[in-house]
Amino acid sequence: MALNTQTLKTRSLTAAIFVVVMLAGLLINYWSFFILFSIIHFGCWFEYQKLMGLIDKDYSNISAFHKYAIMLCGYGFMLWNIDEQSKPFGLPLSEIGKWIVIIIAVILPVKEVVLSKKDNVKVIGFSVLGLAYISLSWGLMISLFNLCTVPSNNNSNSFNVLYSLPIILIASIWINDTMAYIVGSLIGKTPLTKISPKKTWEGTIGGAILAVATVSFLFYFFVNNDKQIIYIVVGISTIAAIIGTFGDLLESKLKRMANVKDSGSFMPGHGGFLDRFDSLLLATPVVWLFLWLF
Repeated sequence: MALNTQTLKTRSLTAAIFVVVMLAGLLINYWSFFILFSIIHFGCWFEYQKLMGLIDKDYSNISAFHKYAIMLCGYGFMLWNIDEQSKPFGLPLSEIGKWIVIIIAVILPVKEVVLSKKDNVKVIGFSVLGLAYISLSWGLMISLFNLCTVPSNNNSNSFNVLYSLPIILIASIWINDTMAYIVGSLIGKTPLTKISPKKTWEGTIGGAILAVATVSFLFYFFVNNDKQIIYIVVGISTIAAIIGTFGDLLESKLKRMANVKDSGSFMPGHGGFLDRFDSLLLATPVVWLFLWLF
């Protein structure tokens, strides 16, 4: 696969703008982080519903209530994962989120299955898959960020280390994607899968190795060289590289089924929200589980 310099230039420019916006959301404060992923959550949902509608015509005809209620249910899960101590204007957002999830989880199936004259079990299933695919991931991302607010008594630098957890994950995804593209463009010869013909084994393996090495190296020399924490960084970057690739392939499969090139067009050269965050969607729950078990 020849290196397309024009494509690389376009991707690099839009990626630079994207990185600035992302870093602002990630670093300013807790609420900038939450607002950032709130926008991403709804962006992913609109594109997911569009893809599912192209894959199955029945889903394209879901009611407006169904369309927005399921998004709100997912957003309720994100609110549920907000730190209980964080109460802007005295609002217990975590408790509000919990009740949003409970109420919609009761009302939506009753309206769409029990009261409807149509057999809507299948479309409910597609929406539940969307909750697992999108809302679960971003809810756990908020939960992951909550770790940043809990400094350890054993390490004076632990607050800064924990604060970097979401950044480690996202940086690992970005570096893996970039390195896989460059390595695959330069030496890639063996196709990885028919789902994504442009991906090669050389690019995939090279990208993963370079991502883990780069993130671990930078963290060790510029953030914290504690061995236990480095093991965590290696674990996160490895999960990001491996599971992130599966996330990319999953979204590619959905696009092939829907017969579209991109899930959306909000980023020139990068496609839509799902195109940009497909790897992170699958990697986030696995990283969360890894850290919880660790």
